[in-house]
Amino acid sequence: MLRQRTILRKVSFEGIGLHSGELIRTEICPAEPDKGVIFRRIDIVPNRDISLSNCKVTGTQLASTISENNIEISTVEHLVAALSGLGIDNVLVKVSGKEIPILDGSAAIFVYLLKSAGCREQNSAKKFITINRTVRVSDGEKWAMLEPYFGFKLNFVVDFTHPIINKNNRMVNVDFERMSFVKDIARARTFGFLTDIGSLLKNNLARGGGLDNAVVLSKTGILNREGLRSENELAMHKALDAIGDLYLTGYPMLGSYSAFKSGHALNNKLIRKLVKEGDTWSFRSFDNLRGAPLAWAKQWSWI
Repeated sequence: MLRQRTILRKVSFEGIGLHSGELIRTEICPAEPDKGVIFRRIDIVPNRDISLSNCKVTGTQLASTISENNIEISTVEHLVAALSGLGIDNVLVKVSGKEIPILDGSAAIFVYLLKSAGCREQNSAKKFITINRTVRVSDGEKWAMLEPYFGFKLNFVVDFTHPIINKNNRMVNVDFERMSFVKDIARARTFGFLTDIGSLLKNNLARGGGLDNAVVLSKTGILNREGLRSENELAMHKALDAIGDLYLTGYPMLGSYSAFKSGHALNNKLIRKLVKEGDTWSFRSFDNLRGAPLAWAKQWSWI
């Protein structure tokens, strides 16, 4: 049986919220089988929980915000992407604020912390969402799509005019059967434009942003002294965001995701359409490892 997983021991950290600018303490703890990913707001008395399996996405402006019973937590996508990429099904995430810390702007530190915590298999079958037929959404020229595929892959295209973007780095093709989430995807950082900073701050956004947690693009290049971590880092980060957004269903996915200029809003629109049209997906588990998808199994070989 392909089993569910949790971490062996709790791990804690603190960091700045990208949009709030506040110092936030976070603790990730093991959880029992079938509990899923639960965020607990410990800054609220009594503490309140937000579960991926029950939550709604209520904000998509420069981050994914989820809520349950009128309690919200924002900027969850990078941590959730790390949980997805490492195959962790059940954790309790205790947070001292309304936002997950941005750390370095990628999922790399989350991966390091989770791997440091260790992994434990549980006596319950892992559930996958299987895409049964094509689902597509659009917004003008932007679009996102899910198609049936026995595995997990993503194709993402960014399209904006900037000296750093060219035909070689505007697109990424990620297939989990051939690529590693940890090595190829997790280190891609979020990015933004210097010209947008003034308007973002006026709207109480990006108050904790800086060169230590984002790639900042000027009109002619990159302000970060170290440059890009990879030639296609910008497109790869959009794929990373999509991995996190898709895992907000609470389950790993068997399917193919493709998108052109998509973001959190369109990804959420895609998931809402998928859930609404019930015949587009179904749950699936695997009684033995030989029948399980190699794409996901390879990502979880760190146990």
